Amino acid sequence: MYIVYSLLLGFAALISLPWWLLQMARLGKYRAGFSERMGRVPPRLRQGNASGSIWIHAVSVGEVLAISQLVGELTRREPQRQIFVSTTTATGQALARQRFGEKRVFYMPLDFGFCLRPYFESLRPELLILAETEFWPNLLHLAKKNGVRIAVANARISDRSFPRYRRFRWFFSRVLSDIDLFLAQTEEDAGRLKQVGARAERVAVSGNLKFDIRLSGESPIVSQLRNAITANAPVLVCGSTTEGEEELVLPAFRQLLQQFPETVMILAPRHPERFEKVAGLVVSSGLTLTRRSTWVLESGSIPPGSIFLLDSVGELAAVYALADVAFVGGSLVPLGGHNILEPAQHGVAVLTGSHTFNFREIVRIFQQSRGQQGAGLRIVTAENLGATFSELFRNPEERKKLGQRARELFIANTGATSRTVAALQPLLNRTTATHQ
Repeated sequence: MYIVYSLLLGFAALISLPWWLLQMARLGKYRAGFSERMGRVPPRLRQGNASGSIWIHAVSVGEVLAISQLVGELTRREPQRQIFVSTTTATGQALARQRFGEKRVFYMPLDFGFCLRPYFESLRPELLILAETEFWPNLLHLAKKNGVRIAVANARISDRSFPRYRRFRWFFSRVLSDIDLFLAQTEEDAGRLKQVGARAERVAVSGNLKFDIRLSGESPIVSQLRNAITANAPVLVCGSTTEGEEELVLPAFRQLLQQFPETVMILAPRHPERFEKVAGLVVSSGLTLTRRSTWVLESGSIPPGSIFLLDSVGELAAVYALADVAFVGGSLVPLGGHNILEPAQHGVAVLTGSHTFNFREIVRIFQQSRGQQGAGLRIVTAENLGATFSELFRNPEERKKLGQRARELFIANTGATSRTVAALQPLLNRTTATHQ
């Protein structure tokens, strides 16, 4: 089965090679870490004795943030073990190096045996932890052949991928049999894992690690912007916007300016390769633009009624603290939404579109009313986005209530990290016992 899979994967890679080369030439983002993806272990990972290490894989920024507390807790409890973190995306890599240090962070190799084996030989992990849903067959198979225990933390099966997993259950049941422990975000995710082939006795519910994300203190950008924005000027943050959403957000902001002309909007596109395009959209709309990348702090006041383009990586979560109202993108278009917990932890009034299937359980928690307390977010459409902005800015008590409820729900659902570490402990103890 694995030989057939590798041949098909190789064929797919060969067929799609022109597209990848074009993307590397145009955007450059796939050039980063190319040698690491192809199996070259960087010298920075070879320092010290890695025997008995823990390898954690987190695809991108969201997963890196989610595992941050887990990495810290495992480091505290298992000081004798080295912990290595791999990512797939360049943005995830940058954040992981910032959080964990570049000497233990690398790009995930491609799912070919010749790419993976050098990492197993060099890192010699005893435990492999995959964040969310990274079921790479060769990775799992080689880990098992090398005697590595495997766990999936923060496991989830999205609405979009669930039918595909069920359709190929005959394949995934074999792949998932290599995994020792699944720690699902919710009971629904646990049920879906079992339906696609995970063994029931290996599945448990530990909660969502994203509720445990904490900022390490106020980011410098927050204090800098606070000083640059006119005192008492309303602030709207539109974060993680994706293709097709800026064209909806900019007119909504213009509508808001008719009643609140001093409002500043902080706009943070999701993907760095779109920064230039979004800057062009703002300029062509006639709105005043200030870019984070060219902002001169010494004389950098942000004009009222203007847009501050956050064309940087890793700062959005902290910048939400400045918002009176926050809109979380990827949700007005059918892309599945992004993380509403980032503004919620600051007690900010949160808005999102209806396309939130990637965060269905979090959104469900925030939509639920408990007694008279009410929900912790508003669902908006492209048609009522501007009107909802205006309504919340006109009603500070309603805005405050919405933000307070969001923070209450954020705090009430914490604790997944401690439950995850407790569930992983038997695997760690077992790997230690086999080496005594």
